[in-house]
Amino acid sequence: MKDYIEERAMNIANYIIEHNATVRQAAKEFGVSKSTVHKDVAERLAQINPSLAAEARKVLDVNKSERHIRGGLATREKYLHQHAG
Repeated sequence: MKDYIEERAMNIANYIIEHNATVRQAAKEFGVSKSTVHKDVAERLAQINPSLAAEARKVLDVNKSERHIRGGLATREKYLHQHAG
């Protein structure tokens, strides 16, 4: 594996942990696709630094379990702003 890929995987995982970030937020921050974030954290990082991968996985699992709530809130906000204006 190339060094820059390993470094990116570590940086993405640290960003996710520090900012409690979603896959989308991490992808936007690093200018990569959501698929790349998943592959970096789930596969590549598990080989490089398993403990860091596990920590990042915990954050992503929590985000995944809460995504339906976040989606509902975003939709609610959208419609509240439409009616207010």
